[in-house]
Amino acid sequence: MSRLVMKFGGTSVAGLDRMRVAASRVAREVSAGKSVAVVVSAMAGETDRLLGLAREAGADVADPRDETDAILATGEQVSAAMMALLLRAEGVKARSWQGWQAPVRASASHGKARIDGLTDDLIGPAIDFGEVAVLTGFQGVTENNRIATLGRGGSDVSAVGLAAALGGAQCDIYTDVDGVYSADPRIVRRARRLDRISYEEMLEFASLGAKVLQTRSVELAMARNVPLRVVSSMTPLEADNPGTLVCAEDENMEQRIVSGVAYTRDEAKVSLLGLPPSPQATARIFDRLADADVNVDMIVQSPARSGQAANMVFTVGMAELDRALEAISAHKDEIGYSELASEANVSKVSVIGLGMRSHSGVAQTMFSALNERGIAAQAISTSEIKISVLIDAEYTELAVRALHAAFGLDAE
Repeated sequence: MSRLVMKFGGTSVAGLDRMRVAASRVAREVSAGKSVAVVVSAMAGETDRLLGLAREAGADVADPRDETDAILATGEQVSAAMMALLLRAEGVKARSWQGWQAPVRASASHGKARIDGLTDDLIGPAIDFGEVAVLTGFQGVTENNRIATLGRGGSDVSAVGLAAALGGAQCDIYTDVDGVYSADPRIVRRARRLDRISYEEMLEFASLGAKVLQTRSVELAMARNVPLRVVSSMTPLEADNPGTLVCAEDENMEQRIVSGVAYTRDEAKVSLLGLPPSPQATARIFDRLADADVNVDMIVQSPARSGQAANMVFTVGMAELDRALEAISAHKDEIGYSELASEANVSKVSVIGLGMRSHSGVAQTMFSALNERGIAAQAISTSEIKISVLIDAEYTELAVRALHAAFGLDAE
């Protein structure tokens, strides 16, 4: 029998009614002859509630430890047990599995652990025997036998990790959207649902603000060649629900230069003026930022008007802005700059597509579309399949719509 992993997120298990629908979807796959494993998140809002309890108990949630993780993990444990009970009510053999029972081996980085190991020694035979295994997402067990959670969106990682352990089984991610779109449908009314998207494109989408899949889950799926399908848990059971398949690039993929437009408002710009025009000064800046565990994205350096100094602009995530400013200002004399400034009212807008590897003119189309609407690029970064620009935040939606139309992505 073919193996299938079905992952249900928090909105898909938000209450008993939605859990019953999810259980019916699982029962239908079992009736079709598939060996099924299910991965569940906590009910919508439950992790935040538990985090609040931990905070009230004195936990430092900015630096989570094993007891905080032990509290947070209970949300998924409730969901897994409830799902197993509902499946039994549907006449399907099922049992819940906690992370330590599988076992899902995880690093000891509490609150942001990574999966170190997961085999099919136990779950594989169980599902092949006809019993649905309902696994708690978001959690694993360390070498010291302590619970460690995988961070926000970690249940996606759990599901992909389980699918990989089960021999590359397909992994269906059930969520509150019906697939991956060429742009945010809330901004672009004519955005198109993509039937297929490559791992590389999805990874760019996920890292550039799209919330459909967690970035690490896409990385793991690409590394282990696990086919992912993003599908809606909100459509009626009898309705057609194809979703979007995330898979390796192949000749059957629609040939498009640009697949979509993504954006993120979670950006901040840092400006350093009057830098010594030397490689040593640049190295010192990024040494200090690395020491502070700050991830830098876009970087632009140019000569100052005087010609005797340089100016630099770079971007960081909003959550890291204060840490970045502190790291730079604490070493002002060492770095040698004259002025430090920051701005939070910026956004990053990106165009993404495999076709950029082999087609010229993408940058021309992009910047012409922005120029026609008076939108200036404050910084630019590129990869093989992506161009990103930093713009004033007030132009975010206008830029997304303009680029979506400029690359012919509007639905017919």
